[in-house]
Amino acid sequence: MTTILVVDDEYLIADILSFALEDEGFMVVTASNGQKGLEVLDRERPALIITDFMMPVMDGLEFATVVRALPSTNQLPIILMSGAQAHIGMQTSDLFDAVLEKPFNIDSIIAEVKKLLATD
Repeated sequence: MTTILVVDDEYLIADILSFALEDEGFMVVTASNGQKGLEVLDRERPALIITDFMMPVMDGLEFATVVRALPSTNQLPIILMSGAQAHIGMQTSDLFDAVLEKPFNIDSIIAEVKKLLATD
């Protein structure tokens, strides 16, 4: 089963994404900030990461920078979901494979996940 890591400090958003992705047959692990996301990466081997931008401790930009610097994770597709900071993610396309604005459309996220993972 394909695992997806969702990193978001808003537990309701993480839950909505988890339920929707699990309905599509994915296994989902969550973390509440970038630092906790890195801890999850030590234990799990997700095929894709969805991260928020604004989070305490370590934001999505810092998190993606560390993920890209690690040889074991530097090829993982990363989707950035953000409200006001989406433009920052779009300017750093070397870090993010896709940037989706909040409020998000769950069907768009699922379509992007499937496209990046090349699954039907």
